[in-house]
Amino acid sequence: MRDFGLEEAIRAVGGVSELARRIGISQPSVSNWDRIPAERVVAVESATNIAREILRPDLYGQSAAGGDVEEVDSARAQEYALLAALLARAPDAALLKSLAQLRGDPSPLGIAHVDLAEAAARIDAQRVEREFFNLFIGIGRGELLPYASYYLTGFLHERPLARLREDLLKIGIERNQGNAEPEDHAAMLCEIMSGLAGGRFPAPAGTDQDIFEKHLAPWLGRFFADLERAEEADFYRRVGTLGRVFVEIEMESFALPT
Repeated sequence: MRDFGLEEAIRAVGGVSELARRIGISQPSVSNWDRIPAERVVAVESATNIAREILRPDLYGQSAAGGDVEEVDSARAQEYALLAALLARAPDAALLKSLAQLRGDPSPLGIAHVDLAEAAARIDAQRVEREFFNLFIGIGRGELLPYASYYLTGFLHERPLARLREDLLKIGIERNQGNAEPEDHAAMLCEIMSGLAGGRFPAPAGTDQDIFEKHLAPWLGRFFADLERAEEADFYRRVGTLGRVFVEIEMESFALPT
């Protein structure tokens, strides 16, 4: 069974064959991986633009630059990456199998992981794809619109998106032209936070807190709470709980005196 990091790398480039081509090895070699070999992590990171601490968190709990990324920030990066993956697209069968292996502890976040694992074990890819469509796409529109502009103004592509773009430009982050979603989509914001927390996006200290407090804290918790209560949500009800609990932890953590 592929682990989460390998699954994300394959999904990022569109398949096993494409990943193999980009790193210059045979497709059967990649097909036989359960996780990315240590000697291939850097190549896969370069080919997919997914941080090494997400590809192999067991090896890169801290950054290769000598511990610039603390263990707690590595864990934050992984949590944001998980939320980004689940909000960007419906999980396929392989990812559902990986999610079913999640373990937790008695903490609220640990319990949310266990509940998500149980939901992943019960649902199949076809059902969760239909659920994702009904929630976020729909015929005309989905039940929820996961955009900062909508939650903060009631409209899409409004001032919150412009302010976010201004702040991202200051730290050298621009939207990939191949991505149709604006930067204030919940999935993209979680991906940005994953990159900042994990050190994939070089930025001054405290940038992750600044981006979170200005562009996520005012609305993302409400979005996840709405996802918990959404009529179409079954599997994604657990994603909503996980996201809400994690946002609450982030808010409490950033509020602590330094």
